[in-house]
Amino acid sequence: MKVLAVALLLSVGVYSIPLDFPPRPPIVVSPREVQQEPEWALVPDAEGNFHLVDVKAEAAAEPDTFFEAERDVVFRLFTHTVHNRVVQLDNPDSLTGSSFNPGHPTRFVIHGWNGDGNSGINNAIRTAYLARGNFNVFVVDWGLGANANYVTSRNRVGAVGAALARFIIFLHQQTGMTFGSVTVVGHSLGAHIAGLAGKNTQGTGRLGVIVGLDAALPLFSVDQPAQRLHNSDADYVESIHTNAGLLGFDQPLGDASFYPNFGRSQPGCGIDIAGNCAHSRAHQFFAESITSDRGFWARQCRNYNDILQENCVAAGIDQLMGGEPSNTNARGVFWLRTNSNSPFAVGQV
Repeated sequence: MKVLAVALLLSVGVYSIPLDFPPRPPIVVSPREVQQEPEWALVPDAEGNFHLVDVKAEAAAEPDTFFEAERDVVFRLFTHTVHNRVVQLDNPDSLTGSSFNPGHPTRFVIHGWNGDGNSGINNAIRTAYLARGNFNVFVVDWGLGANANYVTSRNRVGAVGAALARFIIFLHQQTGMTFGSVTVVGHSLGAHIAGLAGKNTQGTGRLGVIVGLDAALPLFSVDQPAQRLHNSDADYVESIHTNAGLLGFDQPLGDASFYPNFGRSQPGCGIDIAGNCAHSRAHQFFAESITSDRGFWARQCRNYNDILQENCVAAGIDQLMGGEPSNTNARGVFWLRTNSNSPFAVGQV
């Protein structure tokens, strides 16, 4: 692997001083620049340091022999009566007595790089769903594959997405669960896993909703929709962008794409050089949205260029970001403000 270390030495959470920065000048991106395929990409390591990686060399990497998704991904079921019940792919006996109810909506939550079944995203979102009502909530624990270097974990995304698709089809075949009753929520690399799961179920059934929470940018390309989250992966795809252009994908990915605070940095994160705080805001906003009375109301902008220039000209009806059930009528690009701390939602203004 060709790697050039960049002398940024960015550590997670080193700085936490809240500052008010002057407005950034407008960003103008030409279509040619948007579509150009990069030869090198900045990717983080386990310490939060960034490195330049040869994308083409990584694409030609040898097959992974350590991690086998269908064996190593763990599907952990949470309901009002059962917590952390492991249901195994292609094992009908593991469903017996699990309290899985095909008459209830089913939700999947997928963590990102360096996460596992106990990651904050899983705990916050599953707790919110169960506080909202009767759900089958599956935590997709791919921690054995996610706790490697970033490049290796990224290369495992396709296999995890395929394994999740097989598991969803298994539930459908064993219980009669409908595909339309399924929502898959993924953060960072997990957002692309959600998209790939949606692609892989479409020969049997089409997922109802996918929510991509600051879908990972490093080593993903807008020109390769087959390898990432795309708005064709479910009946409704929503993307929420909170660290666009660094750790998170910058361009719209969903039927509706939401850019809280214009999507690059987030209030309350201080000097967030590595972007970790802003990147995490996506799943914090979404978890809150499930039970919020105020709601994350967003203004529809004319287009993505309004986001780049931080000047959202109202172009339609205000819509809710996130929530339960998802606002599947939303279409377009949206901007909203949030508070600096929880509760983040400011309601309709």
